[in-house]
Parts: sequence; C-alpha cells; structure tokens
Amino acid sequence: MLNRPDDYQKAIDFHGHCCPGLTIGYLAAKAALEHLKVERAEDEELVAIVESDGCGIDAIQVLLGCTIGKGNLIYKDHGKQAYTIGNRKTGQAVRVVMTGDMVPLTPEQEAIKTAVFSGQATPEQEEAWQKLQSERTERLLSATPAQQFKVQDVELKLPSEAKIFKSVICEYCGEKVMEARARLKNGKIACLACTEEYTRGW
Repeated sequence: MLNRPDDYQKAIDFHGHCCPGLTIGYLAAKAALEHLKVERAEDEELVAIVESDGCGIDAIQVLLGCTIGKGNLIYKDHGKQAYTIGNRKTGQAVRVVMTGDMVPLTPEQEAIKTAVFSGQATPEQEEAWQKLQSERTERLLSATPAQQFKVQDVELKLPSEAKIFKSVICEYCGEKVMEARARLKNGKIACLACTEEYTRGW
C-alpha cells in the first residue's frame, strides 16, 4: 500500500510495524468515529473498552485518543476483537466487533509463522511472512466495514474521569503508593505488591 492515509501511517509509526491486527483496530476505530459522528478525543471525551491485548489497541490509542495514562482506555481480558467506545458528552456508545474471517493459514504458512515467532526463520521465510502479512492487511483494507464488523449502539455506564490521589509510603518496601490502592498488613501500610492476597475461592 503506497498511499497510506495519514492516520493509518501514524498508527503504524506508533505500533512499530504494519500488520493485520493493527489494521483491525484501525478499521474498528474508524467505524466507531463514523458511527458516533465524533473526532479524536483531545482529553477524556471518549472512553474505549477493549477486550484483548492485541495489536489493534495501539490503533485505538492513536485514532481515538484513549490511553491508560488518561484513564479512558479500559482493558478487559475477554480474548475478543471487540471495542466499545463511549462519548462522555452525549452518553452515546457503540460496540464494534470483528466478525469477518481472516483467510486461514496453510500448513506451509503456519510453519513459516512458527519459524518467524521462534526467531529461527531464514531470510527467505522472513520475506515470505512479510509478504503474507501485507496481503492479509490489504484484504482487510479493501473490505467494507459491514463485511468485517458488527457495529451496534449499546448502553454503557461510563466510568468516572481519572482522579489524582494522595500518595502514602509502603512501610515494607518504602515506595510511594496511591492511597486508594494501599492496604493494611499487620497494622502497617502496604502496597499491593507487598500484600499477600487472601481468598477462599470466592
């Protein structure tokens, strides 16, 4: 793809490379922006809930302005290529779910993938993998949103905006910890890392 849209190139630059996963996040973000009729958040106007920790999240950050640091990117470990985007100003929210099928890899392509991800690939295998990824990415970009995603309005209770909490000192490791995340251990202030989890299976 020679003439990439500026926002797509920004996502690639941020992520470090172009791949199908990043492209799915890019297309999902574009679909959400169009559906909500909004532009990239300058601050916390938009909230994104993502349901996997894959490459697509980087496109969500770049295109929507939703980040962990601003408190408007929420990660749920559901293993889904699903993105829920809420607009604080209007209360409207949309869920964009990947429904299209990627063309499955052949046994030969799976072998190349395994070699690449294990760090044992030959230069020829590296080149073949990059070509394959480019072809898969191009197929995603050439499809219509309706072919790739289910886009629907949803009810979403938006989380509160990010807060700044007072810091306290953990009496075990001596490091500062957010007061809201501190615990008491044997009567002393403890951070979560210095606290043993107590559970009876509930």
